[in-house]
Parts: sequence; C-alpha cells; structure tokens
Amino acid sequence: MNLERVPNEEKLGLCRKYYLAGFALLPFLWLVNVVWFFKDAFLKPVYTEQLQIQTYVKRSGLGLLFWVTVLTTWITIFQHYRAEWGEVGDYLSFTIPLGIP
Repeated sequence: MNLERVPNEEKLGLCRKYYLAGFALLPFLWLVNVVWFFKDAFLKPVYTEQLQIQTYVKRSGLGLLFWVTVLTTWITIFQHYRAEWGEVGDYLSFTIPLGIP
C-alpha cells in the first residue's frame, strides 16, 4: 500500500483500525502500524491528524513491546523447564524432542 497517495483522514482511520485490531491478540498488527505510520507520525511536517496518529503509533509500540516481552519470557521458561514438568510439559508441546533432556 502506498500511503503517500492516501489522504490524511484515511491514514488516521487506517491507523486507528490497526491499533484496535491489535487488541484481538494480534500484536503483528501493532508492528505493521508502527512501521507504516512512523514516518507520518514523527517525520513529516505538522498536519491536523498527526497528533492522533502519533498517539496510536506510540500505543502500538508499547503494546508490541509488552507482547514481545511476555512471549519471550514464556518461551524461555518453557524451553528451560519443559522436561521437568513431565506430562504437563509433554501435553503443552507440539512435538516432543527425542533423547535425554
């Protein structure tokens, strides 16, 4: 999508939609929101919708940072303690590695 051709009102609407959709446990949309709208929010000359777009981009970035932290923590804990959890660790695994842990 070429955001250069989109009017500022539509950019604001699209940015808001991606921000709200991220709450449906889709943090990838927050990443897309930050990447797509960072330039419009912080690097372009001031326009009327820019302050709202900045708010959505900042909040999307914070939400993304939160989810990256949570998922990294969970993956680290799971990988470290999966074998010690016994059956529960096996039930939570998609594939069970072979060999001695």
